[in-house]
Amino acid sequence: MRALHLPGFIPSLDALPAPSTRPPLPAPKKGQANISEFAGIVRQVGPGVTGFAAGDRVFGAVQVGAYATHVLADTHSLFKIPGSLSFEEASGIFITYPTSYAALVLRANVQPGETVLVHAGAGGVGLAAIQIAKLLGATVIGTASSPEKLAIMRAQGADHVLDYKADDWVARVREITRKRGVDVVIDPVGLIDASLKIAAWNARLVVVGFARFPPGGSEKIATNRVLLKNVSVTGLFWGAYRMAEPEQVPKVWNSLLPWLGEGKLKPVVFERVFQGLDEVKEALTVLGSRGSYGKVVVSLASEERGDEVRARL
Repeated sequence: MRALHLPGFIPSLDALPAPSTRPPLPAPKKGQANISEFAGIVRQVGPGVTGFAAGDRVFGAVQVGAYATHVLADTHSLFKIPGSLSFEEASGIFITYPTSYAALVLRANVQPGETVLVHAGAGGVGLAAIQIAKLLGATVIGTASSPEKLAIMRAQGADHVLDYKADDWVARVREITRKRGVDVVIDPVGLIDASLKIAAWNARLVVVGFARFPPGGSEKIATNRVLLKNVSVTGLFWGAYRMAEPEQVPKVWNSLLPWLGEGKLKPVVFERVFQGLDEVKEALTVLGSRGSYGKVVVSLASEERGDEVRARL
């Protein structure tokens, strides 16, 4: 394995109530972390495996156990790295990009010319949503919490960027949209109630997460605004699609992989790539400080990889 992506927002899936649609997670072994996404090179394939061969550059995910030099992955959770993406860039694609695409396309049905508000726009999901929304022809407003993160969103194509700590972002959105409001909201934070104040008629608000709440917590919303503005508030749990709507999974990837291969989508990796498994603790500390942006990645040191240490399919 060459690189692994550290999870944002939720330190452990075990911290959330287990929905009935989620397959049971295997219990981590002693010393094993709940890190699932990775990128690497196939070392060998199992009997009957087609579409992959030793030497392929791949990215994917396992339920637990990517905190390692080798992983054993199923083919349905593995893809060849498109184009010239690096291992570090590819290691954070598997969850983030389909989550953002499904939120924008499957749930919100974004149309050219609409205005999309992306909260936590400098996070992994947020930056992916900004990039995809621009490809779909939308005007994008991004919110984040520091000047550095505002600059990152702007560099990734956001038309307007707002600091939700320093600005009265609700008033600023009204100003930007000339009081019309936004057509779509992508929310991984827990700002749906406030966003309803600046939702346009027939707006679609998509709950992707609720990072500002403690584990198991969630947001209460004013349902009168939902009625009076004729809006839809929907959820997006990409991890359940393989069981609930498996036919949608290849459709999503068939859209994303060409864009990634052509460079139209470009994963953003935090400026410091942590080196070696010994730096995972420090990487998690940076992630927990909310000072990072994009994807926080650990790249395996050459002595950890060795000549034969590669991702195992």
